[in-house]
Amino acid sequence: METIPRDYGRQHRFDAFCKAVLRNEAKDYLREQTRQRNREKSLDALTQEELDKLATVDHYPSDSYIFSSHGYDLLIDNELVADAFASLPEQEQSILILHCVLDMADGEIGSLIGMSRSAVQRHRTSTLKELRIKLMALMPGGR
Repeated sequence: METIPRDYGRQHRFDAFCKAVLRNEAKDYLREQTRQRNREKSLDALTQEELDKLATVDHYPSDSYIFSSHGYDLLIDNELVADAFASLPEQEQSILILHCVLDMADGEIGSLIGMSRSAVQRHRTSTLKELRIKLMALMPGGR
């Protein structure tokens, strides 16, 4: 009868290998946990500015006011701005929609509407000034 089995050395090496693998895996796990803990920040520790960056607002088409001209739509989310825009004559609305949505030049808008470039520029600047005045009057505190 043998006192020491023949494969004792092989089995001992395999046990040592398994223990080393588990020990190294535990070290890797603890290192990763420490790295995550150092990089993560509690929501309680965030400033209001950082929380605002994380916030998201859902936008639905029904929340916007839609103004159309020549097949292009201008979506306005703010009710005060939409009311002020709606009070403009249709031609001025068209000029602003083409300028803001399509980023068209005054000459291009003029050829589409049937006006000269200078007339479009005059209408656009005066309409924007008029809108600014209306909105300033509607805003609390006049600012």
